[in-house]
Amino acid sequence: MSFMTYSTALTLWLTIQERFHKTAKSMPEQDLHLSMNTVSIGYMLRHSAEVEYMFAEWFFGKSIPADIELLTKHGPAGTKVVFTNLQELADFMTASNQHLIDAMRDLPEEAWHKPVETPLGSSTPLEALGRLMYHTGIHAGQISQMQKSFHTKEKELTH
Repeated sequence: MSFMTYSTALTLWLTIQERFHKTAKSMPEQDLHLSMNTVSIGYMLRHSAEVEYMFAEWFFGKSIPADIELLTKHGPAGTKVVFTNLQELADFMTASNQHLIDAMRDLPEEAWHKPVETPLGSSTPLEALGRLMYHTGIHAGQISQMQKSFHTKEKELTH
């Protein structure tokens, strides 16, 4: 069995994830409250990790652990929890990332290119990983924009 797809995909995935995790885990905890419309940074971090669990199950066949509750799957309006503990979010993100990596590692080479039917429609696991990278990038950009906007306004008020 060749691990060409896995090793290439893993390299790309880790490049994106390491930067996203470093940024998320080093932000001031009070930034988790910053929001755009009804979506806070804390919510986006939790949501991104939950989507990793969902994709691991849907596209890679690795079940979501029984102790994981998907709190953001109904969107921000359906979420009653406020995500304000940076350490809890960091731990959840680390666990979801490892869960997805384990699922990727266990997927046979030939399965990477076979379409899978999911609630999101049909995609190969390789395409799904691309979608997941895009998803992470979108939220990373939103988080950055929210922080920049808030901190710019904060500076204007103090000068």
